[in-house]
Amino acid sequence: MSPAERRAGVSLAAIFALRMLGLFLVLPVFAVHAHGLPGGDNVGLVGFAIGAYGLTQAFLQIPFGTASDRFGRKPVIVFGLLLFVAGSVVAALAQDVTTIAMGRVLQGAGAISAAVTALAADLTRDQHRTKVMAMIGSSIGLVFALSMVAAPVLYGIIGMSGLFWLTAVLAGGAILTVLFVVPAAPPVPRATGRFAEVLGNGQLMRLNFGVFALHLMQTAMWVLVPAGLVRAGLPVAEHWKIYLPAVLLSFAVMVPAIIMAERKGAMKPVFNTAIALLLVVQIGLYVEGSAGLWPLAILLTLFFVAFNVLEATQPSWISKIAPAHAKGTALGVYNTLQSLGLFLGGALGGWLAQHEGPGAVSLLGGGLALVWLALAAGMTPPARRVVPA
Repeated sequence: MSPAERRAGVSLAAIFALRMLGLFLVLPVFAVHAHGLPGGDNVGLVGFAIGAYGLTQAFLQIPFGTASDRFGRKPVIVFGLLLFVAGSVVAALAQDVTTIAMGRVLQGAGAISAAVTALAADLTRDQHRTKVMAMIGSSIGLVFALSMVAAPVLYGIIGMSGLFWLTAVLAGGAILTVLFVVPAAPPVPRATGRFAEVLGNGQLMRLNFGVFALHLMQTAMWVLVPAGLVRAGLPVAEHWKIYLPAVLLSFAVMVPAIIMAERKGAMKPVFNTAIALLLVVQIGLYVEGSAGLWPLAILLTLFFVAFNVLEATQPSWISKIAPAHAKGTALGVYNTLQSLGLFLGGALGGWLAQHEGPGAVSLLGGGLALVWLALAAGMTPPARRVVPA
């Protein structure tokens, strides 16, 4: 990659990481904290406060992506981050669960994922785009593991209000990164992509189904995994001992897989292998999920390998095959399905676990992985573009 492409990759990954770290820091401790607040005895309201962010994201990803096609990437990203800061401040000042939920809704209104990934596509050449997407996807997995370690400690020191103030500060740092670190964005066509171009494209819609299935599986798994680790003898405060090594080891496997996909023209085999690995994980969780600590640790590592590979390859694939004037729109649809997957994964996973048992959650994930694998089998990988040195 050129120095400008490396700078783009690192800085855009940092923007994702700063925003997602603020979100993830709240998750391990909010449900416990809410019990001491007015409205905290309403489990449905507490759950809504946690999931409201993803729901709002789902509604606004397409408008933000389309706006980035019309008005440019950076202005839209900065506007979204300002909304995120405002929501964080509302939540930090809140004295009850209802107001925190309002803050989370406002946080989610800053739906910048499509604009950021579209900017990454604008700033990189085709042959290096998956590497940049891998940086962004990997940053999410890394800050998730970091938040599992840091959240209980920080909560003990600065409290829930302090965590939301920290979230606002991190988002402010992301704004400065957009303005002063991310390379200048090339001009985008001042026209909006038509939804018919995206919704009528079978290749794009298969990728959209894929990201929906991936993130539904991800959040549904986390309905089961923490309790499974506790049953296996690992206290909640020590779950990072599983998460962190699993994420780091997955990076070590993901990097050569991405290099092979790019340099050897093996995008489709790597992509389909990762989906098949998700199917193996869901089968493993159904059969061995409560068998002990080591089976869970191995399955989590395999999941993170598949997750990180797919997080890198899918948005890269979309950016390569979407019409040039509709990248923001295409990535907006993509990120909308991603957010819906996140929201429904928690809702469906919780409902199935309560009414049908943990095995039903794994069966749902396995069924989605199987359908996805069948759809992906008929996909055509983007053509390789070799640029002379």
